[in-house]
Amino acid sequence: MKLILVELNEINFDAVRHYLDKGEKLPGLKVIIESGLLSTVAEQEYEHLEPWIQWPSVHTGKKYNEHKVFRLGDFVSSEHVQFFEKVEDAGYRVGAISPMNATNNLKTPAYFIPDPWTQTPTDGSFLSRSVSSAVSQAVNDNSQSKLTFITVVNLGLSFFALVSPLRFISMLRYAVSAFGKPWRKALFLDLLLHEIHKTLFRRKKPQFSTLFLNAGAHIQHHYFYNSSFVTSAALENPSWYIDEKEDPFFEMLKVYDYVVQDLLAMSDVEIIIATGLSQRPYDQLKFYYRLKDHERFLRDLDIRFLNVVPRMTRDFLITFESEDQAIAAAEKLDKIFVCNRIKLFEEIDNRGKDLFVVLTYPNEILDSTTITYGGRCTKLLQYVTFVAIKNGEHQGKGFAYFSEGIKLMAPPEASHVAMIHNTVLKYFNVPHEK
Repeated sequence: MKLILVELNEINFDAVRHYLDKGEKLPGLKVIIESGLLSTVAEQEYEHLEPWIQWPSVHTGKKYNEHKVFRLGDFVSSEHVQFFEKVEDAGYRVGAISPMNATNNLKTPAYFIPDPWTQTPTDGSFLSRSVSSAVSQAVNDNSQSKLTFITVVNLGLSFFALVSPLRFISMLRYAVSAFGKPWRKALFLDLLLHEIHKTLFRRKKPQFSTLFLNAGAHIQHHYFYNSSFVTSAALENPSWYIDEKEDPFFEMLKVYDYVVQDLLAMSDVEIIIATGLSQRPYDQLKFYYRLKDHERFLRDLDIRFLNVVPRMTRDFLITFESEDQAIAAAEKLDKIFVCNRIKLFEEIDNRGKDLFVVLTYPNEILDSTTITYGGRCTKLLQYVTFVAIKNGEHQGKGFAYFSEGIKLMAPPEASHVAMIHNTVLKYFNVPHEK
């Protein structure tokens, strides 16, 4: 029997139950809830409740205080061994699609397509490189709603080479429907990754495979207030942001219900579906912005750097030739104030020759909004693009489903999410820590 782990990132299954109680038809999600959905826990400190911390815990079996991976993309510098390598070393073939904050250390992967934010190689095949490049650009430029020509070409190649012809028309219709409804772009990418995973799993025949899906986390963060699960009148999105009649959260559930039904219909395969952690409604309006052109912004500040890499939403990583350059850059970034009052970057993490920076300014940025730096004053809007209004925040409660053939190996109720690691190893008779 083969095993598939689906990392259904951050989905709140209490909200799923709400829709089922309303009488909505979600047969796949209903099956996994009624089959016995376990709850999991994550870290206690809020700053450690991040998916790029929890998924390395699943992959390594270690809590944050053991693996110490704090930033997205940082696992590439870790020496901890993941279950991908452990299962492969036991003689099994392993495949992975977009595992969050994971490194490709496999010797001969059946397939490996990294997440859009981690600098680690694919399995080396032409199609995997095409998928990786396209998804990375589509996700990292999501706030600007634009796709480059090469991304469109790579998405097209991936689509026609790795998606079943039976799904062509319905998926193309869904892609077209994303115009004017940006949350559907994220859902389309998840549908595409699911279809790619199905094809590669069938062709390459790994014994263990993982699939990471992130559209649900994105939609909860940005559109949770439009869900009927959120009842507070104080938590409403402005009409210019999204029509009050839209419910992207329920749309997401219908897409994931299709994915779950697909998985449950597979023969000779055991399934784990885990969320890592989950989200609850945020208690106030908070605006998210992202730099449009990171290189241009740094050049305009006269900051010398080797490279800058965008990470998730507001984050970016700058690399320098020397520690002195990093220190000088950090000092400049730390002295940028919006309207002479609030820092633009409250989080600047100096790692020697690297800076990890987060654009933390929380208020709406208007044409009149200015920043001051080095005695100069300029309009901020030219440098940033609006991403979203924060609707959801992380909570340590997660959820996990285990199919019948692996249920007896599942961790106890309310175990730390890292314990899923041991379940995977038990299934393949791989030695693991008690």
